Amino acid sequence: MNFSISQKGENATSSFRIHYSDPNSIEQLTYCLYDHFTRVPSRRQIIFVCIGTDRSTGDSLGPLVGTHLKKLPYSDLNVFGTLEEPVHAMNLSETIATIDEMFHDPYVVAVDACLGQLSSIGSITVADGPVKPGAGVQKQLTPVGDMHVTGIVNVGGFMEYFVLQNTRLSLVMAMSETIARSLFRALLLSRRISTASLP
Repeated sequence: MNFSISQKGENATSSFRIHYSDPNSIEQLTYCLYDHFTRVPSRRQIIFVCIGTDRSTGDSLGPLVGTHLKKLPYSDLNVFGTLEEPVHAMNLSETIATIDEMFHDPYVVAVDACLGQLSSIGSITVADGPVKPGAGVQKQLTPVGDMHVTGIVNVGGFMEYFVLQNTRLSLVMAMSETIARSLFRALLLSRRISTASLP
């Protein structure tokens, strides 16, 4: 969980943001992600690290996205973090070490939930640079990602763990589906995966 409780924090880097319910959200997210992916050299494999836990509704956004991606029948789609095998505070460093062992100079896309202002709930952000999991609860976790995709699932600023437990599952599910579909379409458009990858 990436806690972002101020407008400044939510926009700390140059980023693209759109609400998941926008009629053009998938199309616009797809082309934003496509723009990022086409700038990644072909020698660098794109790896997805979907951060969060299935034990908290609000913090399940990342694992849900990972689960959606894992269901796709593409052998060259590298995903870490699903509902069955989540990537969270307890195993984040181990997961990063595993990725470093498995891949040479990978391009890591971090996917995480965050808390923000009331008016921002439901917004999805794409930005360069790493996400900082646990920053809002004084956890010193390793920053993750060459770029990141985050979704604001609820209001931040107080009792974050309680807020996460009381986040609407329908919101998180809808956001996760929008993010996963956009990632998949962007990968296809940028030719990072193809039908030839089908087993």
